[in-house]
Amino acid sequence: MRPRYVRPRSSSGTSSNWWIDTACAALWGILHEHQHYKQRLLDLEKTLSARIGHEADQGQGEFIDAAHDVGDASVADEVASEEFTEAEHNSAVLQQVREALGRVADGTFGRCIVDGGPIEERRLEAVPWTPYCLKHEQRLEVAASTRTPTL
Repeated sequence: MRPRYVRPRSSSGTSSNWWIDTACAALWGILHEHQHYKQRLLDLEKTLSARIGHEADQGQGEFIDAAHDVGDASVADEVASEEFTEAEHNSAVLQQVREALGRVADGTFGRCIVDGGPIEERRLEAVPWTPYCLKHEQRLEVAASTRTPTL
């Protein structure tokens, strides 16, 4: 004779709410996992904000400190341009990080914004601010490359 399945009892001693306990445990796991990403995103936000300020200051400093020689001014202009380009890139990533923090707050973090499907764990580890699963990111990149004119 096979043993009969018995539902696990909840902390209150009743078996009627066992699925609530199971759902709460699953939710706790998701929240704990997202807390890890939230902390990484907050740390990244702080680092990028500081870096952007430093790069902008460095770029402005190159213009101010530029020697009056044409060659030196040209080099200073190039260095300043690189600093501003780096600051611009970091600003774009910072915006994406802040958007990801918004998704953590509203409970949609880890879900693709195109179809709501899960974003791969390895992808979130590599790029925690990504709003897209790998499939949709690749589609966007292909679409962007076909629109980009070449010489």
